[in-house]
Amino acid sequence: MNIPLSIKNQNSSCCAPVSTSTNSCCGPVEGTQNEPLPKESSIKLNKTYPVAIIGAGPVGLAAAAHLSLAGEAFILLEKGSEVAENIKSWQHVRLFSPWQYNVDKAAKQLLLKSGWTMPEESILPTGQEIRAMYLQPLANLPEIKPFISFNTTVVGISKKNHDKMKSASRDSAPFVLYTEQNGKTERILASAVIDATGTWATPNPVHAENVWTSAEQKLADKIFYGIPNVKSLNDRYKGKRVAVIGGGHSAINTILELEKLEDVEIIWVLRKKRVEEAYGGEEKDALAARGELGSRIHTLVNEGKIKVFTPFYIEELTQTSDGIIIKGDGPTGEHQLPAVDEIIANTGSRPDFSFLKEIRLSIDSTVESVEALAPLIDPNEHSCGTVRPHGELELRHPESDFYIVGMKSYGRAPTFLMATGYEQVRSIVAYLTGDLEAARKVELDLPETGVCSLDLNSNNNSNCC
Repeated sequence: MNIPLSIKNQNSSCCAPVSTSTNSCCGPVEGTQNEPLPKESSIKLNKTYPVAIIGAGPVGLAAAAHLSLAGEAFILLEKGSEVAENIKSWQHVRLFSPWQYNVDKAAKQLLLKSGWTMPEESILPTGQEIRAMYLQPLANLPEIKPFISFNTTVVGISKKNHDKMKSASRDSAPFVLYTEQNGKTERILASAVIDATGTWATPNPVHAENVWTSAEQKLADKIFYGIPNVKSLNDRYKGKRVAVIGGGHSAINTILELEKLEDVEIIWVLRKKRVEEAYGGEEKDALAARGELGSRIHTLVNEGKIKVFTPFYIEELTQTSDGIIIKGDGPTGEHQLPAVDEIIANTGSRPDFSFLKEIRLSIDSTVESVEALAPLIDPNEHSCGTVRPHGELELRHPESDFYIVGMKSYGRAPTFLMATGYEQVRSIVAYLTGDLEAARKVELDLPETGVCSLDLNSNNNSNCC
């Protein structure tokens, strides 16, 4: 593995895609401020080994920036060949939160010191702009670049000389990360682990019960999971009948882009009781751009340019000579939709815990988030505008000094905001470095309403953040 020798033997710390109500998540986390702080001696971070960060996306790189400023050794392990590999798949999409809320404070501090210029804060960037103008310059800083290992897949994590069942001296044992790079397996010792791998690479299936079937997997070349760059895939969808599955902003944006192509027939498959639920407030929306999005899709449906099936619960996919047959429970007794040539699935994503089987986790059985977060972020109760800020305390697991952050910490909940992940890692790094007051004081600076808005002045927008 291409890891600097200084990291392997480091003993020093020298290394450097919503409610319209007013956002209620600004300010300290309620219910935690008055709890007794742990004694500093209870912080068992073993500084003989670096902190291991998994995933070089926005939140993983933010963790590296905070550790660098704190003077803590770290190593950043990235499965892809470059930073923010997952963002490449939706780099054509424009975020609905402006630059002001997409740049981590510690990262900004390091970048400004290097002569970097902060983009105009009010502009909404695309995924490509986030990568090129922010994440790549951040990863190339001398405080971070030497400690990133690309093309490195973490296949397992445990505690040195301990399996999951062994408790004696467990907290004092370093973590062991098993990694694979170019067919070679290596072990890396770490004092703490921050899992920032996200969920984008593990999309949900299209079936109503959310179960993967062999039939769906065999149709992989006919199903696009995520937000396709429809313009660049013109030949794939032109003259085709396409089913868009999903009822959120990602599905709506996909439909709006598909509709611009020549001779494309669009079938919209949702689980909502009424398609009107997807329109939002339209002209009454407190956010004009978001309201316009609902109005545009509403108009297309009224004009008959989109055939809507809702609620439709998919139970079976079958490839036939006529196309893909989608079967299930439909709104007026339909059990089969017209055959389609292609499917675009905007059905969300889920976390991957497969490499954490030897780690003692506390995961909510419903949301699949960090357990303490579940009542704060359950999408049945909350939107991204009502989730309270949270930090190290809420992100703890039974395994000391192990944290899941970013989108993965939210499990299947779709309400994650990038700024939330930045505050998560700031609090965690503060705790790991002994600044207990800073770790507990968790605040999130978000606009009262606009963070969940969309900018329709661009061709592509998303509810990804």
